[in-house]
Amino acid sequence: MSTIPPFHLAFPVRDLTEARRFYGELLGCSEGRSSPEWIDFNFYGHQIVAHLSPQSCGDGALSAVDGHGVPVRHFGAVLPMDEWQAMAERLRSAGTKFAIEPYIRFKGEVGEQATMFFTDPSGNALEFKAFADISQLFAK
Repeated sequence: MSTIPPFHLAFPVRDLTEARRFYGELLGCSEGRSSPEWIDFNFYGHQIVAHLSPQSCGDGALSAVDGHGVPVRHFGAVLPMDEWQAMAERLRSAGTKFAIEPYIRFKGEVGEQATMFFTDPSGNALEFKAFADISQLFAK
């Protein structure tokens, strides 16, 4: 059985207290090490690090994809469908403003997937996906 090595992603935030609430409380990421300048989070087994850097926040470039303005710079996770649905409901219940509302892309086609986009309080875009058939993750 092969294991996927954890990735590491560092990104800017304007406020560490906001980051703790968003990533820790809303998304459910446990916190690792921290300092007055940064916080490590466990993002589905991967290490993401929120660095206090308010001047670096806010790249809002968009790319046209399927009639939507997809944030060019974004990250996220591919979840099992039931976890994706639960995440969508949790975000809706919390009043999250979606950049792209949860929906199904490529319905009935190869690579059918659920997707949603939203931003953290610092303007970092996140995309969460799910596949009914995970073997289609890299399908053409």
